[in-house]
Amino acid sequence: MKRETLNKKTQISNDILYYIYTNIDTDINMDELAQQFNISKVYMHKIYKEVFGRNIYESIKSIRLQKASSLLLTNKYSTITQIAALCGYSSQTSFIRVFKERFSMTPTAWKKGGHKAYSQTILAESKKAIASNATYNNIEATIVNMPQIEVYYMRHNGYNDQIKQTWQKVQTWTYSNNIKDYEHIALFHDNPTVTHLEECQYVACIKVNDKSKIDYERLPKLNIAKGVYAKFDITGADGDFLHFLYWVYTEWLPNSEYETTTQPPYAIYKKNKYLSDDNHFDLSFYLSIKF
Repeated sequence: MKRETLNKKTQISNDILYYIYTNIDTDINMDELAQQFNISKVYMHKIYKEVFGRNIYESIKSIRLQKASSLLLTNKYSTITQIAALCGYSSQTSFIRVFKERFSMTPTAWKKGGHKAYSQTILAESKKAIASNATYNNIEATIVNMPQIEVYYMRHNGYNDQIKQTWQKVQTWTYSNNIKDYEHIALFHDNPTVTHLEECQYVACIKVNDKSKIDYERLPKLNIAKGVYAKFDITGADGDFLHFLYWVYTEWLPNSEYETTTQPPYAIYKKNKYLSDDNHFDLSFYLSIKF
């Protein structure tokens, strides 16, 4: 496949995913979605699965349920029916059914503390997280208004040690272009505290601050959404980051009176653990919020 063709397919698929995130509370019509990108519905489904490894319906369902899992904790005065509607479900019955299929408990049980037990099972999927004793209870958030960020990227399926190879390829691209002024950013299309780690979509991104340096645009581009974010500055060793995410989603967010949005969180590295000799990280984590 020609590089231009691959990049075009990737760009269309990313635009579709962005549309899903921003319209997740509506009834997303596949015919209208295909028309918007001026392609056939069959071709749309084909290229999306090529790029992301799952079909559009699976993405919609996953994003809706991840949003619901957070809203059930943060929207303390909303009914199950209201939260179902906020996530694009017209029927409370169907919402409860698919939620139970995904999380093995009802939305009510989730609200009453079941979310912590479920997230603990996800942590247990990582041997490094099991070995970590990191705690982040004293971390304070800074509320910031972030601009849109244009990045080049490589996508990685799974939250695992193989992410290192993806970052090494990004770094090779950086060296090939002789880029000196850049930032590494990790974009999390899935919440690793409620999504099985092998199913997570992790995106290794690079923000190039000197655009004139780029000679080989082999990597595709996407935009990280602008908006209001809670910013957390943290450091740690390999295995600690999942503990931080567990704290953010099960402790900080439910007690903050904020709710998160469907915009994916991201981390800007000061020190990228996947490219460091000691496997330590120094980063700022950005969680999209509203009040």
